[in-house]
Amino acid sequence: MSNNLFITNPELRKRYINYLSDCIYERRLTQIKRVLEKRTRYVTVVLEDIYQSQNASAVLRTCDCLGIQDVHIIENKNKFNINPQVVMGASKWLTIKKYKGEVDNTIKTINTLKSEGYRIVATTPHTSDVNVEDFDFGKGKFALFFGTENTGLSENVMNNADEFIKIPMYGFTESFNISVSAAILLYTLINRIHSSDININLEQEESELLFLLWLQASTKNCQMMEKRFLSEYYYHNQKNTC
Repeated sequence: MSNNLFITNPELRKRYINYLSDCIYERRLTQIKRVLEKRTRYVTVVLEDIYQSQNASAVLRTCDCLGIQDVHIIENKNKFNINPQVVMGASKWLTIKKYKGEVDNTIKTINTLKSEGYRIVATTPHTSDVNVEDFDFGKGKFALFFGTENTGLSENVMNNADEFIKIPMYGFTESFNISVSAAILLYTLINRIHSSDININLEQEESELLFLLWLQASTKNCQMMEKRFLSEYYYHNQKNTC
């Protein structure tokens, strides 16, 4: 968000939301509100060292389609790249958090998510894993970790995971493509959660901030609009105090 005032000042934020809402088509405004109602941070996705842009972009697109707001990107050896033709603009609506520059970005990501109350869930066959249909999503919010195309998740994830989840397979091949795996797991889990009575909606402040970000992303000449709004706002405030 370009101006921290909208983060720290709820009144100003609401005024700006109303201001921008009058500047976009009603159809887009209705769509933003509809999507926002289903947005969640109860489930989050972590991609560790994904290097194929097609796979990375497909996962982002799946997250947006299923209402998952946050995607965490770990860059240890491989840089995360997006393929515009695959992602189809989905990254524009997501909160993408990158972890890079550390000796081991995986541990930093795990510690950050645990401090925020997330369960670390490794998506890989394991002796203590559970099928996606049997995963207990009611124990609290969770972060699904997906590994590289060739080697899967690192030992750091495996050693620090709280739980393990898998997709049942019935053929000779022992693993799905990462984008397929993410789509199956997330679709199954999100549908199961929506069929339950668990509230996974965003908090009011989270919802407002996201609403504003999406309004800005939907508004042409957003920076100019912001300057005009703030100029008018401060002018009226100054006039009223005189």
